[in-house]
Amino acid sequence: MAEKVTVLGAGTMGHGIVQLYAQAGYEVYMYDIKDEFLERAISRISDNLDMLIQENSITTSDKENTLNRISTTTDLREAVNGTRFVTEAVSENLTIKFDLFKQLEEVVEANTIIASNTSTFSIQQLSEGVQKKDRLIITHFFNPAHLVPLVEVVKGPETSQDIIDRTVEVLRNIGKKPVVLKKDIPGLIGNRLQAALVREAFYLLDQGVAEAEDIDLAITAGPGFRWAFIGPLETADFGGLDIWKSVVENLAPVLSKEEKIPQFVEEKVQSGNLGTKTGNGLFTYADNDEVQRRITERDENFIRLANIKNNNKK
Repeated sequence: MAEKVTVLGAGTMGHGIVQLYAQAGYEVYMYDIKDEFLERAISRISDNLDMLIQENSITTSDKENTLNRISTTTDLREAVNGTRFVTEAVSENLTIKFDLFKQLEEVVEANTIIASNTSTFSIQQLSEGVQKKDRLIITHFFNPAHLVPLVEVVKGPETSQDIIDRTVEVLRNIGKKPVVLKKDIPGLIGNRLQAALVREAFYLLDQGVAEAEDIDLAITAGPGFRWAFIGPLETADFGGLDIWKSVVENLAPVLSKEEKIPQFVEEKVQSGNLGTKTGNGLFTYADNDEVQRRITERDENFIRLANIKNNNKK
């Protein structure tokens, strides 16, 4: 029998994480508080797998085997019975998480790892909700979880090296690229870098430097093209640290240092124009069909990029 793992929460992140485990051969129990949430998650996983079939990444047999490895339940005890690895992917609400942790520690085995997918709370904050702090760890997946390779791993002061090693092993088993942070820092690595870039993009748009489409194109056809294979630090090495010393010193004084969001973004949020979830944001989407088409195009391109990167290693 395959090793059992458990995912708590069947939402946006949870269903993708479940899919990853099942595709990698794990027996996965997906838990949520309502059957309708679980049914919706299975439907989304099925659609995700169909897209992978369409892109020749898996076969129809792979899809069937993946779905057969997934069990769903609203019974927490059933979900964690015999599991050695639990991924928590519930709402980003400390009260909800703490209540779940309390229930979890009453039914989970002593050597079971509890890994939170939080993107908001520090390991210090999370540890306040558990009794056995040495087995708690953060595994921060990126959306869509079943496609983006990165997972940031954050350990606490009491997290044992064995827990870190076991967590990294599990993540590599499901095809992820884990990075272990030496320090717990707000935003971790990925979101800090993203936030710095998005702040500057908002600034450029606010200042009328270019249209939104062109600002995005300046990244996807420029730095983003390179960053798929070499990161910003290796880019600096390739370009020459003397060159990048000048670039940073010349630009740093004129880069945005705003600590608040630009007014035009605030106005969009207040008026309910939130992006694809509402059909209007920095871009306008004709209807829900266009939104779904754009999301499908995004995911298809992610799959193709993953195939290129994977084939590049062979």
